[in-house]
Amino acid sequence: MSVNADPQESEVNVDGTISVGALAISIKNIDTVGGNTAQVNGVDLPPGEAKSYFFIGKPYPVINYVVSGATLRILAVY
Repeated sequence: MSVNADPQESEVNVDGTISVGALAISIKNIDTVGGNTAQVNGVDLPPGEAKSYFFIGKPYPVINYVVSGATLRILAVY
């Protein structure tokens, strides 16, 4: 196992998942033009808002997201 965290950043505009094993996750809906509300883990994420899954000592399971026309900026630390 690596002793260094592996931060992975991306912008997505199609539905997808954050794979199992992330130690911390931050997601922001950066859709400032269209006003589209995305869903992350079944919860609405309006434009301009963000949510975080903090380090809790063990990895997170798969986190699903549905963009619904929005663009999400995702930081997942593995």
